[in-house]
Amino acid sequence: MQRKTTLTNGIRVVTEFMPDVHSASVGFWVENGSRHEAGSLNCISHFLEHMLFKGTSRRTALDIAREADSFGGTLNAFTAREYTCYYAKVLSPRLSEAVDLLSDLILNSTLDIAEIEKERRVILQEISMVEDTPEDHVHDLFSEKIWHRHPLGLPVLGKKNSVESITQRDLQRLLSQRYLGQNVIVSAAGNLDHDLFCRGIEKAFSSLSVGQTRSRCDLPLYQPGTHLLQKPLDQVHLCLGCKALPQTHEDRFSIQVLNTILGASMSSRLFQKIREERGLAYSIYSYLNCHSDAGTLVVYCGMSGESLPQVFSLVMKEFRSLKKGQIRADEVVMAREQIKGNLLLSLEGSDNRMSRIARNEIYFGDQPELKSIIDSLDQVDVASVARVAQNIFVADSMTVQAVGNVRDFSVSLEDLSL
Repeated sequence: MQRKTTLTNGIRVVTEFMPDVHSASVGFWVENGSRHEAGSLNCISHFLEHMLFKGTSRRTALDIAREADSFGGTLNAFTAREYTCYYAKVLSPRLSEAVDLLSDLILNSTLDIAEIEKERRVILQEISMVEDTPEDHVHDLFSEKIWHRHPLGLPVLGKKNSVESITQRDLQRLLSQRYLGQNVIVSAAGNLDHDLFCRGIEKAFSSLSVGQTRSRCDLPLYQPGTHLLQKPLDQVHLCLGCKALPQTHEDRFSIQVLNTILGASMSSRLFQKIREERGLAYSIYSYLNCHSDAGTLVVYCGMSGESLPQVFSLVMKEFRSLKKGQIRADEVVMAREQIKGNLLLSLEGSDNRMSRIARNEIYFGDQPELKSIIDSLDQVDVASVARVAQNIFVADSMTVQAVGNVRDFSVSLEDLSL
């Protein structure tokens, strides 16, 4: 059973009762991410996420680590483009302790200058690690190119010059301006009592003011083009993609099926035709990167430089085939069943359910019933998938990003025609 309560200071508390589990997962979700940053402060949301674990007025960084370990569960955080999440998974009797720890991080962090300088070095190393890992770096480069000069295209980790420029005052300002009741969702799932949990959250966050709801961000524009980064690598890493749909679009289930048919499964067209039939790549897949007002569909492939032209041609061939409506009914049925199976299996853990209800609150403002989701998936047919394919596979958003030995590779406008 799912329930929602909005506290007097604007915090939305959403829970799901799971009577047959021993665990409880809790997440503090702040609707603030890298897309809300000015260019000069790109990285600050992620930087602040790191800093909240570095000591409060009540606990040192070591105290935080030891207390988290004593739970026998997990304590962590992550920053995305539209939100930041701090979460814990513990045994149900220790949920109140986890809430006390997480609320302390958010409300009482000292943002010590010495710790800021240490964490700055850590984040710079994290950026270097990604840049030295081309199969990871190529995705950031792709986003930067397709959403050129828009905050959605900025890397969540930031860039080295922005990390080096962040000050204690910048972090304090972000915490005071964005970490406010209207922007906070507390989600929990597991063996818990909603009313008791709400009383605990209300007590822990009594000092947090309501704040103001953030104004809507500017819509991103899609910037097509071909971008090649020459590096002396044994493999070439390719991202090829186009515009997709926002999280809440009425065709969201159809595009999920489209993505699954294209490259999100072992039986998908790209995996079978490029890896299994021709042996041109070890890793190839497609994914959706969807936000509140925009989205992309991206194909990734890592291959030898010699295989790049053929792989590129084969991927474009599948884009054109889908756009023409060359889709079999059995492909749609298999994709629907895979999506439903993955969804149902994910609901077995309290951590996944906690994340699911939080994201539903962020994007939909309510909790769609599982049956309605299954029914919507079952209504996806060849015609709806073909309609979405025709709408998204257009030349004016087609973007290519490759990293590796790409000196002899080129892409013409004809190559990108659909």
